[in-house]
Amino acid sequence: MVKTKRTMTPEHKKAIAAGRAEGAAIRRYLAQLQVKGKAGRPVDPERAKKRLARVEEQLASEVNPLTRLKLEQLRIDLQRKVDSTDDSNDLSQLETEFTKVAKSYADRKKISYQAFRKVGVPASVLQRAGIPRNS
Repeated sequence: MVKTKRTMTPEHKKAIAAGRAEGAAIRRYLAQLQVKGKAGRPVDPERAKKRLARVEEQLASEVNPLTRLKLEQLRIDLQRKVDSTDDSNDLSQLETEFTKVAKSYADRKKISYQAFRKVGVPASVLQRAGIPRNS
């Protein structure tokens, strides 16, 4: 048996590259949604920074070990909130990339509106992406 070398056409290579790029955009957006956590009230970055400064001042002068422990945990929590608000530009950029490719990705992979909603994609984002509710 003689083996023949199989080659891909340029169109096939282009389609594979496009599929990988779409999949990467979807994956990055969904991963950021998991990290972001939408539950609860939105964080006001200025209020969180002011509160963080007040807690750091209290920590500097606190002598009670239990109060220091609680203040230290509060400082850590507030710092996380401040850091997470710095990622908001990241999410909007990822969301833009997601909306550009989500429709073709969903059609190709047969992924429904409901599946996207179950993993936390907001309805407004799906609407902008052109994914109908009845898909």
